[in-house]
Amino acid sequence: MIDFYYWPTPNGWKVAILLEELGEPYNLIPVNISKGDQFKPEFLAISPNHRMPAIVDHDVPGEPVTVFESGAIMFYLARKTGRFMADDPVLEKETLEWLFWQTGNQGPMAGQLSHFVNYAQGENPYALERYRNEYDRCLGVLERRLEGRDWIVGSDCSIADMICWPWVLIAKPLTASLDDFPNVSRWRKAVKARPAVQRGVDLGKEFRRNAAPDEEERKILFQQNARTASEQSGN
Repeated sequence: MIDFYYWPTPNGWKVAILLEELGEPYNLIPVNISKGDQFKPEFLAISPNHRMPAIVDHDVPGEPVTVFESGAIMFYLARKTGRFMADDPVLEKETLEWLFWQTGNQGPMAGQLSHFVNYAQGENPYALERYRNEYDRCLGVLERRLEGRDWIVGSDCSIADMICWPWVLIAKPLTASLDDFPNVSRWRKAVKARPAVQRGVDLGKEFRRNAAPDEEERKILFQQNARTASEQSGN
């Protein structure tokens, strides 16, 4: 059994989608990031970066295995199960390229755009232009990759698709358009049509935010530094 530490955000959806695609049992453990669950000592022991998602795999010989960071989790599960990542060394290499691209480029740029669109106070024209442009650039990268192919790597859906898709799913709420990216639009629809993907996105939907964060939540979410994070973790 896998313990899955999760909150319904695009980063959480990545691993939720893979777990649903694998069809293996898991124990959902909500991590309420607005209330500071990510700073609790017991979670810090699993995820030293104070971020979900994270997993603890109990279905292993010896001590349970902890994994944090979405890309590492997805690689670990794909490698362990032999699914959603090709055995061929070149295709495995390509899969890792797109995992690293997502966690180093698309995810951070989309996340910053989301912050300035949805949460930042006051006017931030430079930041909005900067991250809208970077998000648009990343869409262009995917558009070129998907030219003449159905999936990002190989002939079927893989963890490369699952990790890149959530931040494309919410393009419209990020004030972005897919009109100039027909390959991305087609791919977005194909991934969305998969039943396991729908289950992954729906996981924990009762926890989704339906109002702006209050001041205490803003402090927890957006105003942490090394000292405050350590204090909240009891160190």
